[in-house]
Amino acid sequence: MNTQSSADEAHFGFERIPAAEKSRRVGEVFSSVAGRYDVMNDLMSAGLHRLWKHQALNQVAARPGQQVLDLAAGTGDLSAGLARQVGETGRVIVSDINADMLNEGRDRLLDQGLVGNLDYVIANAEALPFPDRSFDRITIAFGLRNVTHIPRALAAMQRTLRPGGQVVILEFSTLYLKALKPIYDLYSFQVLPRMGRLVANDAESYRYLAESIRMHPDQDTLYEMMIEAGFEDCDYINLSGGLVALHHGHVY
Repeated sequence: MNTQSSADEAHFGFERIPAAEKSRRVGEVFSSVAGRYDVMNDLMSAGLHRLWKHQALNQVAARPGQQVLDLAAGTGDLSAGLARQVGETGRVIVSDINADMLNEGRDRLLDQGLVGNLDYVIANAEALPFPDRSFDRITIAFGLRNVTHIPRALAAMQRTLRPGGQVVILEFSTLYLKALKPIYDLYSFQVLPRMGRLVANDAESYRYLAESIRMHPDQDTLYEMMIEAGFEDCDYINLSGGLVALHHGHVY
């Protein structure tokens, strides 16, 4: 598996493109699917994504009064749980590079009555617009594989975490139950695009999402990348047979 492309090229699914184009093309994908994103998540994972996010929140374990950054926040599932963890005296920055996704998330969180301790910021995970040592926790769920240069995003997270802080990364990973791989491939490349076409009227975006999972670094590679970015006490937990992995690391 090619874990990262060269500085001037990037993977867009299985396609190699100029690195400068990836953010725009990923943005087009998520703008296209934003309105049906939650419905598709439930269908694609048979609801498992909610359990995976619950596991991530347990790992985050933010305390009342803390400052938390939720990157690639999408429609705000993780942000909602983080807002409850930090309470009225804390703060959660709900951030996404895509305005359509961020607007969907804001509307959804407002509908849940979550107002007082949330701020919304459009931001690129590779160039975070925050001072050094701004946050006690940083999370990113199902977003890291969509950034152009993963090492830059990890370095930006490490820079903006306070001493004692923790990053938690929830992402699709490499299935280690080999017997399930043919079924998983059939689902990913045949069923998922058809589902995308029927539910979201967009087969190509969901084909990209399936391909992007295959091009993402496997569990051990991402672990090593986190160490290279300066995180300490890194570890990961495989969920659902390695279909998803929950990585975490600390700054001291």
